[in-house]
Amino acid sequence: MPTAPRHTRLCRAVIALALACALTAAACGGARSPFRTPPEYEEEIYLSLDGSATVTVNASVASLVALRGVSLDVDPQGRVDRAEVRRYFEGPGVRVTSVSLGRRDGRRFAHVALDVDDVRALTKLAPFAWSRYRFEPRGDIVEFEQTVGPPSGRAVTGVGWDGSETVSFRVHVPSEIVYHNTDGVQRGNILEWVQPLSVRLKGEGLALQVNMEPQSILYSTLLLFGATVVAVALTFAVVIWLIVRKGRAADAAQP
Repeated sequence: MPTAPRHTRLCRAVIALALACALTAAACGGARSPFRTPPEYEEEIYLSLDGSATVTVNASVASLVALRGVSLDVDPQGRVDRAEVRRYFEGPGVRVTSVSLGRRDGRRFAHVALDVDDVRALTKLAPFAWSRYRFEPRGDIVEFEQTVGPPSGRAVTGVGWDGSETVSFRVHVPSEIVYHNTDGVQRGNILEWVQPLSVRLKGEGLALQVNMEPQSILYSTLLLFGATVVAVALTFAVVIWLIVRKGRAADAAQP
């Protein structure tokens, strides 16, 4: 029986290895698996150590209606007004920086990004009023907590949900993590909490907790880099001093 060419066998081996790595990553709960269906509703907080944050929401229009009660047309073929989506997310202390619309799995999706001066003020806005936020420096750590309560939307049908949909809350932590209460750690300092959409619709609570260092990773990295540079400079200075001293001693010893 003829054997496959060498390059064909090599390609098959590379493909098998890639699949094995992807499946291993998915099983270990690491970075998001390429085979995982993206969430139907996702809140993502890019937190800063002064309490400010950038927040993004990527959600189907149907989930915004079912979970948050926004008045939008859930018909997959219906028209979604971008200005209306922007108005829903606007409020005191918030700057909506971008609003875009897309389509996935036959449903319309909205993608919103906003900046907030104090993450705790999000609870005063309709899109985030189901959550209570706590951001508090305590001793040598900073504590962040988000408690998500029941939804306040209306029943949605005929949008193609099959029960596999999920809801995701993600936090990008700006410094070294001391404690967290999730298994969903992604790429170092990204934490994720996931619920099935069906569970979230029933109002089952969700608590996000993370304690972090009071200094940012960038600051710590620059501090370490600076200390290393200083140490190297001092080492060179000592070596040069020793060489010069040895040279002078040798000159003094000559007649």
